[in-house]
Amino acid sequence: MTDWADWHAPYDDPGSSLSARLREVQALLRQALDRAPAGPVRLVSLCAGQGRDVIGVLAGHPRRDEVSAVLVEYDPRNAQTARERAAQAGLARLEVRQADAARAESFADALPADVLLLCGIFGNISDRDIEQTIAAAPGLCAAGATVLWTRHRRPPDLTSSIRRWFRAAGFEELAYRPIDGSSLTAGAARLPAAGPVRLPGQPLFAFGPG
Repeated sequence: MTDWADWHAPYDDPGSSLSARLREVQALLRQALDRAPAGPVRLVSLCAGQGRDVIGVLAGHPRRDEVSAVLVEYDPRNAQTARERAAQAGLARLEVRQADAARAESFADALPADVLLLCGIFGNISDRDIEQTIAAAPGLCAAGATVLWTRHRRPPDLTSSIRRWFRAAGFEELAYRPIDGSSLTAGAARLPAAGPVRLPGQPLFAFGPG
């Protein structure tokens, strides 16, 4: 079994592939916040880990006080680390929930999201669950919402299918960024139009070993 707290250790090495991916995700998140309409912004991050992507951006972003963020993380040590990081950054409107991110009831009250992060998930669940999660994403998002995602390109490379599934779900691709020197990628997609919030009747995915 993966120790998900220890899994974060490479982030402390600025030369690691995970650090490079983090920088790409943070850049995409900054763009998503810059692009969001004026006024309150709802951000939801599933399987948020220690919250480095969101906290690292919000701490210095000019719209930090407009963003209400809910980070959902199952591992209690990672959740506590994220809470401590958020407190140190003075992010009073960021909430970390130690809960199962696969169950929409864990974050239903934070929907519809203007920014939805699905980072660190697609490399740890089945192909079917990835497609199911993407198909459910429009029901979790507001019109104009941005979804950020990550996935490796190890064989069989599923990134082409992931991009196609987002398009089939009604999203427009904003970015697809392979990380130099690694098999990792980061992507962003925008939902032009949305209906009412639709919570899936079953878990979005079953998280497997990393």
